[in-house]
Amino acid sequence: AYRDHIINEASRLGIEVDMNLTLLEPNVLIGVFIGAMMPFVFCSLSLSAVGRAAGSIIEEVRRQFREIKGLLQGESKADYTTCVALTTKAAQKEMILPSLLAIIAPILTGLLLGVRGEVGLLVGALASGFVLAIMMANAGGAWDNAKKYIEEGNLGGKGSESHKAAVTGDTVGDPFKDTAGPSLNILIKLMSMVSIVFSGLIITYSLFK
Repeated sequence: AYRDHIINEASRLGIEVDMNLTLLEPNVLIGVFIGAMMPFVFCSLSLSAVGRAAGSIIEEVRRQFREIKGLLQGESKADYTTCVALTTKAAQKEMILPSLLAIIAPILTGLLLGVRGEVGLLVGALASGFVLAIMMANAGGAWDNAKKYIEEGNLGGKGSESHKAAVTGDTVGDPFKDTAGPSLNILIKLMSMVSIVFSGLIITYSLFK
């Protein structure tokens, strides 16, 4: 569909575009490598963002325990509004860079490598992103359920070495299945839409026609 759109757009603009989409073409291959890298970079940024946001919440909770008298004993109410505000602020702030990456990468790739590089980028991102998303969803769910399984009394139950390991696994598993995994679907769709929207710009001003 993207190939047909490019052909139609190039015809409308009166520009001849080489659509030799073979992996023997260097621009296509470079685009595939960049695209295959994108989901991993995006997941790295989103997982790091979760860690930083969680850290800020932990610091706020500790501060409230120190400064609000009777909170630890349940005699006073916590300041929930501050925690919610911190979470919202962190969620918006931390996703600026990943969002810009998903928008800028297709435009830069298209301008530097041309339409062939852009097609390679989309193919690489789709191939690696699909596999990575499935892996993260399954691995995160498995780690989460492993902790629940042990807490039911299996494999030593709560307090055992197995439970300690499962808690660590669940700490990683939750961001895997709830944050990084599902967001890859958005990444692939956003990159595809940006490529289509800016196709005219890429065809007109790319270094390689």
